[in-house]
Amino acid sequence: MIKTTELKINAAKDARKLRSNALVVAVGQGANGPELIDGTLGGKSLQALAASLGMLGVTGAADEVRRLPGIDEFHADVLVLAGIGPVTAGMQPSEESLRRAAGSAVRQLRGMEHVAIAFPAASVAAAAAVAEGAALGAYAYTEHRTANTGQDVVTAVSVVTPAAGDKALGPALERARIIGRTVNATRDLVNQPPSHLYPETFARTAQELARNLPVKLTVLDEEKLAKDGYGGLVGVGKGSSRPPRLVKVEYSPARAKVKLALVGKGITFDSGGLSLKPATGMTTMKCDMAGAAVVLNALLAIAELGLPIKVTAWLCLAENMPSGHAQRPSDVMTIFGGKTVEVLNTDAEGRLVMADGLAAASAEEPDALIDVATLTGAQMVALGSRVSAVMGDDGVRDAVKAAADRAGELFWPMPLPEELRPSLDSQVADLANMGEKFGGMLTAAIFLREFVGEVNGRKIPWAHLDIAGPAFNEGSPYGYTPKEGTGVAVRTLVAYAEDVVARAG
Repeated sequence: MIKTTELKINAAKDARKLRSNALVVAVGQGANGPELIDGTLGGKSLQALAASLGMLGVTGAADEVRRLPGIDEFHADVLVLAGIGPVTAGMQPSEESLRRAAGSAVRQLRGMEHVAIAFPAASVAAAAAVAEGAALGAYAYTEHRTANTGQDVVTAVSVVTPAAGDKALGPALERARIIGRTVNATRDLVNQPPSHLYPETFARTAQELARNLPVKLTVLDEEKLAKDGYGGLVGVGKGSSRPPRLVKVEYSPARAKVKLALVGKGITFDSGGLSLKPATGMTTMKCDMAGAAVVLNALLAIAELGLPIKVTAWLCLAENMPSGHAQRPSDVMTIFGGKTVEVLNTDAEGRLVMADGLAAASAEEPDALIDVATLTGAQMVALGSRVSAVMGDDGVRDAVKAAADRAGELFWPMPLPEELRPSLDSQVADLANMGEKFGGMLTAAIFLREFVGEVNGRKIPWAHLDIAGPAFNEGSPYGYTPKEGTGVAVRTLVAYAEDVVARAG
């Protein structure tokens, strides 16, 4: 179902020895106007161009891409000026600035096969950021188009860098390639229409994506879920003609010292159930499975990178629909492990399937547990459409934030106020699926915390990532981010796993 795209990436020291369709150089917003930042290119033609930027109307603003005729001393059909945003004299652009500018340029150069990028990227880390941005920018979702409408993405990129001879650059570019492909596979899953992606086909696609990797998949169908007591998945999914699934994906390398569990919300379409959403509230609800797509592809990236960490991903897949079989407000369900929940609102369904996943993951006693979900509209009220929230135990929460900063993704730590917990009390069950209206993102996280298990009397270290807004870009493309599915959080989870491995020695 998913045709993963993979950018060909290599490195070169001298742009003059390259033949490409386009040579991309950076323009920054300096204190006195636009500045050409051409890395190690030099050349009289570029010097003359630098003096003419203002007259050409070039500003160097982020996402600005201007095409000019190619220059004789460089074997490229087109010279491209890519805005990199504000720059400070004597300071190198940040890795994220390079990543975004490279992604923006590649995204806007569709129809060109080979692009050379000559940014100020002298170090391995900077060159890898350029490569990763390019891999993320080389994306378009075209599966259901009947004709080519100029959607052909760039297929090969050469990163021009003095670090081209460094032995560490090869693995760094390979990591960029893997990250690009797995993020783009996540985007493909999110962009799939619900007519094509539902629990059964999601499970089948997970098997296809995992093929040839050292991972094991187990799929629990509706009968197995009912028999084993997964009341959240069964309850949410029973209103649909397409029954739920729980997909367990395991990566268990022999050298692993740490066990990490990932749980992802996989509501393949959310109508709200009997607590029906308004029509306009359903138009983006194909994205409500983004958390499951994220944890799947993060695990596959970790496996392909060969990181010595055991990771298990739990994909909690259901379709939330209204019907004569659907769960009702006031119903009580029993979550895996025995806790009961009164359903006050069937549109607060994500936390119910996640409760099953968290309880099942906890039973295997991981060293850390992270869940990812497009869980609440309150996340967007609090943090907008580009900043995700992270909540949970201080240690895991702060480690996720640090990993996100390194990866270039925007996460912000949020509290879990204890005074919100009593609002989840129920008169008929252990707890209700709805609580205090104000701070709804925090209340939802506190609900999830109830299903995080203990090991030797201590709660498993846990963090909850609410990506409701950032998972789906309803606005215009920007940087390396396309319209619709973004793939946010894959890079953060991979960086988190790398950090755990580094700390474990």
